[in-house]
Amino acid sequence: MQGQHGEDYPAFLRAMAGTLWTERALDAGLAGICHPQLIHRQAQAMGFGAGAIRAEAVELLAALPDLAVRTEDAICSGAPRLGLLGSQRLLMQGSHDGAGAFGAPCGRRLRFRAMADIYAKDGRISEIWALRDSGAILRQLGLRVSDWARERAACLDPEDGPFHPGLDQPGPYTGQGNGNHWGMAFAALIERIMAAGFSEIPAQYDPAARLAYPGGVAAQGPGGAERFWFGLRAAFPDARFVIHHRIGREDRLLPPRAALRWSLTGRHSGWGAFGRPSGAEVHVMGISHAEFGPSGLRREWTLYDEAAVWMQIHAPRHAAPVARVVAAE
Repeated sequence: MQGQHGEDYPAFLRAMAGTLWTERALDAGLAGICHPQLIHRQAQAMGFGAGAIRAEAVELLAALPDLAVRTEDAICSGAPRLGLLGSQRLLMQGSHDGAGAFGAPCGRRLRFRAMADIYAKDGRISEIWALRDSGAILRQLGLRVSDWARERAACLDPEDGPFHPGLDQPGPYTGQGNGNHWGMAFAALIERIMAAGFSEIPAQYDPAARLAYPGGVAAQGPGGAERFWFGLRAAFPDARFVIHHRIGREDRLLPPRAALRWSLTGRHSGWGAFGRPSGAEVHVMGISHAEFGPSGLRREWTLYDEAAVWMQIHAPRHAAPVARVVAAE
């Protein structure tokens, strides 16, 4: 955290993940790196303070007691004087040996990712935007994401989540990233795709690009990217797409990288990744990482929380449309 340009912020984020997931230091160890007024925007719920992080960790650890977490990358921007934001990508693996949010233990081995944008200043975290691949977790357990989300939504206070702009609170971080051209290029590419410029995909993606999408989907090449982005946009054809934060990096011994945080807000009015249109108002929080090579975008990791989207589709205020969706299934 003390480097002139924040060079050691990735190490801080890796250490934080170790404190939380490896050491299981959910008491004083966690409180020591969290600001008392921390804002925790997790796709399925809005929370505050170290308690919000603790609650999320306890839920996962109860179901996956041997959970092991590794940081795949942390793409950072900012400076210590103003604060630093890192977009962190985690690979999580564990066995479903505990009862909890995912039902009775079945012993299956799970592998899934989580991604988060984390803002800190003076060694204390004050804002988080967090996602985990609920679709990958549930499918590996043989559960249907929409059914699990319906039950989850029925138990949740609408004032707590899923996260949407109406629940948001202003925080200390007002930055939008940096001006590095790799971040700007990645942002421009995704903006064109979400504006129905799907011809950009074969023009900009490496023919052998390796892609990781929600649900634990591993895809390859422009065709895989087109299926994912088209399916998402088709489900919300009139929704407003916004890129809230972008980072580009060129670091020694690494390919050029970029990280985006984005959202899609509007009605579920089209056939696409979420089936029959329900008319529900939905907010999709997304994070994307990319690496670039001589033939274009060579690796992409994009994540949103499928269960959080289904929870909004099944929310009580949309009871009538949901009933029709259930009947059609």
